[in-house]
Amino acid sequence: MKKFSYTILFLFLIVTQSCGIYSFTGTNLHPDVKTVQIDYFPNNAILVEPSLSQKFTLDFQDLFTTQTNLTLVKSGGDLQFEGEITGYKINPMTATAQQTAAQNRLTITVNVRFFNNKLEEDNFEKTFSHYYDYDANGQLTGGILDDAFDEILERITQDIFNASVAKW
Repeated sequence: MKKFSYTILFLFLIVTQSCGIYSFTGTNLHPDVKTVQIDYFPNNAILVEPSLSQKFTLDFQDLFTTQTNLTLVKSGGDLQFEGEITGYKINPMTATAQQTAAQNRLTITVNVRFFNNKLEEDNFEKTFSHYYDYDANGQLTGGILDDAFDEILERITQDIFNASVAKW
């Protein structure tokens, strides 16, 4: 029985040590990384929704403060994110028999520059985008706009998080 316990313990140590530093949120951060800097993302899209920049920036900061133990700083972060919202467009997606739109699609695109000051080979500049489909008879205001922003920004911020610290 004692030999079985040691075997299990040995296998557990091998498996956990072979994976390096691991966290339950899926991050793979260097042990020296303690801070993150997420700059304001201005809306440089042709069509501008006034609240989008602030909502995106705050949602992105919240993701890092809730899913990592990194401290959010205003400057000099070990990890730095900057960029801009480059696209905000609404397109008709499906048509009715009367040749009118039955469904519209809101697409938001964000350009991100990521700098890892502890491991510079991780640096990148990428574009992230996601969409939300809604009924063409509805106006993109109020609850529909809130739902659209919630879904789109959750997906984009998670994609950025995965590309930068989870390395997916």
